[in-house]
Order: sequence, then C-alpha cells, then structure tokens
Amino acid sequence: MVSYIGKRILAIIPIVLFAILITFVLIHISPVDPAEAYLSAAHIHPTEELLAEKRHEFGLDQPLIVQYFQTVMKICRLDFGRSYLTNEPVWGEVTARMPATIQLAVSSILFAMIVSIPLGFLSAVYKNSLIDNFSRLLSFFGASIPQFWLGYLLIFFFSVKLDWLPVEGRGSWEHLVLPTMTLSLALIAIYTRLLRASVLEQLQESYVLYARTRGIKEKVIMVKHVLKIAISPVITGLGMNFGKLLTGTIIVEQVFSWPGFGRYFVEAIFNRDIPVIQCYVLLAACLFIVCNLIVDLVQLYMDPRISLKGRTDQ
Repeated sequence: MVSYIGKRILAIIPIVLFAILITFVLIHISPVDPAEAYLSAAHIHPTEELLAEKRHEFGLDQPLIVQYFQTVMKICRLDFGRSYLTNEPVWGEVTARMPATIQLAVSSILFAMIVSIPLGFLSAVYKNSLIDNFSRLLSFFGASIPQFWLGYLLIFFFSVKLDWLPVEGRGSWEHLVLPTMTLSLALIAIYTRLLRASVLEQLQESYVLYARTRGIKEKVIMVKHVLKIAISPVITGLGMNFGKLLTGTIIVEQVFSWPGFGRYFVEAIFNRDIPVIQCYVLLAACLFIVCNLIVDLVQLYMDPRISLKGRTDQ
C-alpha cells in the first residue's frame, strides 16, 4: 500500500511539468504581448523603448528553453510574478481569495452529499415509488437548468420577493445559502441517479442473495454491504467535481459577487493580466491532480484490492 501511494505521488511530478509546459506554450503563441499588456494595464502609452525595456525585464528576449526553466524554478518557489493591474504578488492575491472559493466548494459538496446519497439510495430501494419519481424529476431539472439562470431565479424569489437572504457578497452563513444551492443542484442530479443505478446493479449480485439466505438482516445487507460498494463511483465523482468546483465557480461567483478565485480570474482575462491567468491554469491543473490522488487513496482504503491489482498488473 505504501509503495502504491509513493508511485502515485511520484507520478504527479511529470504531470505538473507537462502542465507548466502547456501553459508556457499557450502564453507564447498568444497574440497578446506581455510587455504591451503590462503597459496597457498601467495606463502607460507603449513606445518601442518601453516595450523593449519590459521585454528585457520579463526575460522575453532570452531563448525559449531558458525562459521555460526559469518559469519552472519560479513556480517551484511559488513565484508567479506580479499582477499587471495591482502590481501585487499574484500568489499573495490568490491565497487571499482561495478561502472564499474553498468555502463555497466545500459547502456545495457537503450539501450535495447530504441530499443525493439518501435520495439515491432510497430511490433504488423503493424503485418506482413516489420518492423515486421525485428524485427522477429533481435530477432532470437539475441537469437541464443553467447555473447562471438558476442563480438569478433564486435571487429573484428569495432575495427580491421574499427578502429572506442577501443578494450578493460574503459574510454570514446567509450569504452562502444561495450560491451553495446554485452549485449543488447539478451535483445532486448527477449523484442521485448515479447512486441509484449503482445500488440497483449491486442488488442483482449473488452476494446479496447469499446474505439473505443466511438470514442476515435486510438493513445490514443494504447499508453495510450494498451501499459500501455502490457508493464507490459517487466518491470518484465527488473528487472530480471538487477540483472542478475549486476552479470552475466562475459563473456563480460573478452572479453573487462572491470574492473568490474564479471572479479574480475573470477580471484578469478582461485586463489581460497574464501572470494571474498563468497562475490560474497551473493551479487548476494541480488541484485536479491532488483531488484525483485523494480519491484514489479513499478508494484504496475502501477497497484494498486496488493495490493488489496494481501489483499483479506489473
């Protein structure tokens, strides 16, 4: 098990280097000149002398291979440069905004789990019942409605009409309710149907029949055996979507004026703030890698056969 974890951690290094390479290439093939973008953000008229000075300052006049290795060394020190717009260190501004995004992502995942796991499990146990039809309707609605439209709809009813919850900003728990509901609905739709299908599939397995013939209580069979195995694909989906939420809450953060990382990234795009864009892309790749690693470790804990399978494949 320890060797399996070590191999997975070592496999992260080339993936991160490849992500840095892709980001480096995309920035250099972009038609936007970093020196010109910096001067434009600073409201300075770009002249040839100033452009040449800034290109030399940014190291853009050096060979590409030298620029790439310098970029790798800076990123290893968490040095993403300074924002063109605020002239502040990018990493400092990112770390200042990440807690808001993490808070929104964690609350959305927890709310989705609290709703979808019992709903999906009961929908499978009581197939074609009232709760199953309700979960089917909720899933169709959650999977089809756009998040930005749902956000504005929730604002209209709960903030404008009923005046129960604040419209925008971050502060008390009340500010977290509407963004969490907006992000969670799509997750609830996916995980409810996924868990339902997984539980129904497990109910057809022979071990369920054997357990019933041995006289084991139905509650023990369903919770201790069926649910434990059936929840595995849901855990995988949760890990993938947690990385997605940490980097993909852009629309919801814009709708609710949530001061998170996604909103900061949108502002960087409009202002052509290349260091911020580069930091976002690399951080998004690293977050997905880490989330996948955590999911694999959780799956390994729940099913130790995964590490044994890796040994036999070798």
